[in-house]
Amino acid sequence: MREFFDRSVLAVARDLLGAQLTVRGPGGAVTVRLTEVEAYDGEFDPGSHAYRGRTARNATMFGPGGHLYVYRHLGLHHCANIVCGPEGRPSGVLLRAAEVTGGVELARERRAASGVVRTDRDLARGPARLTVALGIDRSDDGADVMEPEGRMTLEPRPGWPSPEETTQGHGPVGVRTGPRVGVSGEGGRADLFPWRFWLAGEPTVSDYRPAAPRRSRTAATPAPGRKRTT
Repeated sequence: MREFFDRSVLAVARDLLGAQLTVRGPGGAVTVRLTEVEAYDGEFDPGSHAYRGRTARNATMFGPGGHLYVYRHLGLHHCANIVCGPEGRPSGVLLRAAEVTGGVELARERRAASGVVRTDRDLARGPARLTVALGIDRSDDGADVMEPEGRMTLEPRPGWPSPEETTQGHGPVGVRTGPRVGVSGEGGRADLFPWRFWLAGEPTVSDYRPAAPRRSRTAATPAPGRKRTT
């Protein structure tokens, strides 16, 4: 299934909805069903970490598809992305939210150790919660999600591709699109980049939050704008 990732980032993003990702570790395995993702298109996308070229931080994005790009956001938590497209052409899909379908107790233990867990709906509802529930951190940067018997395994949703779907990927019925969460500047414009995809009516989808407005340069304590992107 390596060819699953050797397509446009928008096609891969749509088709990741409903896919199952399993991560194995010393404490056991946790499986999630992906319900919300965001697409980032490298040098063509001002919201992408790779927009200005290759760095030590984003090097994994320039590698082959089907590998994780994991980064630490604001020094607080990890975000996981799956690289797609041909090698050398950086693009990736941020895993924003999911339903925990296997290893629920282990996911609950991990989440409880890092914060408040009100309901199982919230176990992987948001990119930081998702990585905690799965036990993903910076050491997983570059991990292959298609390696047989490896630490991680991704399985496309059952029945993919259906006869109605083309190689461009139209995704499952009930997919909704909108602006990406917390992306500032042009990359956050809904008319140009409606590249957040989620399953309609799915309770595990995270809440939409626009980017915080940048503080004026004339403010007494100016601070650079921040964004959650890949």
